[in-house]
Amino acid sequence: MKAIIGRKVGMTQIFNEDGTVIPVTVIEAGPCQVVQVKTTETDGYNAVQLGFGEVKEKKLNKPERGHFSKANVKLAKHLREFRVDESDVKVGDEINASVFADGETVDIQGTTKGKGFQGVIKRHGQHRGPMGHGSMYHRRPGSMGSTSTPGRVFKGKKLPGHMGVDTVTIQNLKIVKVDLDKNAILVKGSVPGNKGSILKIRLSVKAAK
Repeated sequence: MKAIIGRKVGMTQIFNEDGTVIPVTVIEAGPCQVVQVKTTETDGYNAVQLGFGEVKEKKLNKPERGHFSKANVKLAKHLREFRVDESDVKVGDEINASVFADGETVDIQGTTKGKGFQGVIKRHGQHRGPMGHGSMYHRRPGSMGSTSTPGRVFKGKKLPGHMGVDTVTIQNLKIVKVDLDKNAILVKGSVPGNKGSILKIRLSVKAAK
């Protein structure tokens, strides 16, 4: 199974053989332990649940402690599930950065940075109106629709509101380097989330163009 839980360390840059600069995101990839293996017979679908990070027992509630106790594995701070067609791992196995290799492409899922309450220009990329004093229209959302008919705002109208903290998946990111000594992978480009945020990393489901 080529999937793992990671933690975003930050961004840096490296140089390839011809001196070209490559911006990369450094990700601490595991080590993770297999906490549960789900099958079609028992759960209705095939999946593998991984645990990542250390946590004190008092930080977990009774059902969570029971979940780890049943599997007879050590406690983990983060649990993530990966759908699989068939599983080649069993409960208690350890997965680390060695499951990936240089040059492979991966899909990375994370939670984007929170931006708070934002207007339509920043949130949806709309354009502002004239900035002259007589304009009376600068950064507002724009027309709300017709008058008496239909007499309401259409569903889906792009308006100000909370921005960020969305689950986003970036596909076909290339692995530039796998550092087994530090258990880290270097991925070309940026990935969602703040430094220290938790990521789901798996082999790309679509072939890179």
